[in-house]
Amino acid sequence: MLSIAAAVLPVFLLIFLGSWLQGRGFPGNGFWQPAERLTYRIFFPALIVTALSGADMAGLSVLPMAAALVVAILLMAGVLVIAQRRLNVDGPAFTSMVQGAVRMNVYICLSIAGAIWGSAGLTVAAIAIAVIVPTVNLICVIALAHWGTAAEPTALGTVKQVVTNPLIIAAVLGALSNFTGMPGVVADVLDILGRAALPIGLLCVGAALDWQAVRRNARTVVQTTALKLVAMPALTALTLWTFAVEGLTAAIALLFMASPTATSSYILAKQLGGDATLMAGVITLQTAASMVSLPVILTLAG
Repeated sequence: MLSIAAAVLPVFLLIFLGSWLQGRGFPGNGFWQPAERLTYRIFFPALIVTALSGADMAGLSVLPMAAALVVAILLMAGVLVIAQRRLNVDGPAFTSMVQGAVRMNVYICLSIAGAIWGSAGLTVAAIAIAVIVPTVNLICVIALAHWGTAAEPTALGTVKQVVTNPLIIAAVLGALSNFTGMPGVVADVLDILGRAALPIGLLCVGAALDWQAVRRNARTVVQTTALKLVAMPALTALTLWTFAVEGLTAAIALLFMASPTATSSYILAKQLGGDATLMAGVITLQTAASMVSLPVILTLAG
């Protein structure tokens, strides 16, 4: 466990550095949002293409892992829908609970996957992203359309949001280039861009933390944190066992499903009528708590 904790610690130190910098107004309040967009749309896709284009995918149980991930996400969403009336929250707050329970922070996941398992971990993580991102985006947009307060998005708009996601496009391009090859100069440029993804992405995660939002919605924030950091990994362990997923693919799957929710959940909540304040609290507490929970879960996963 100590070796895993040592690998995870630098990731969270960068996150807390981002929070510290933002709290002191450095390098300026106008920096963080553009930096997040640049990372999400340029640096991070470059990292995914690089990871997949040169990957050796032989021997990876990709389809069983994909099935286990999708089933776990659908089961969690289904349980929340069934329990919605007993949760004693309004519609917008419920959408933030859904996002908090099923989404994951890909910056943290890729950083830890690379730190513990190297290039092999990054390859499996990139494949997991291609499975998880469209699934959770679809679920969250549907939940916000039904329980949120903004205008209901069209079916075409929902599909467009999924298929134009930069991470999905990058996963497709990376998989294609794995078979077709890539010009050396293009690979070099993408490699340089991709190196910026994780440090800047983690600093942006830290800059988004909001402890006041945790205090304003303490009960629901704690409930949602327990769902994501305890219940979701347990559910995923069950689906991984059901689909006979083992080894590296199982460990990466658990890493994703035990990670805190994405900081972009706040933007989606704000745009589509969710409870943005609650979402900010969930992001903050989950991110802080996962510093302890992730090493424990990854150690148990072996």
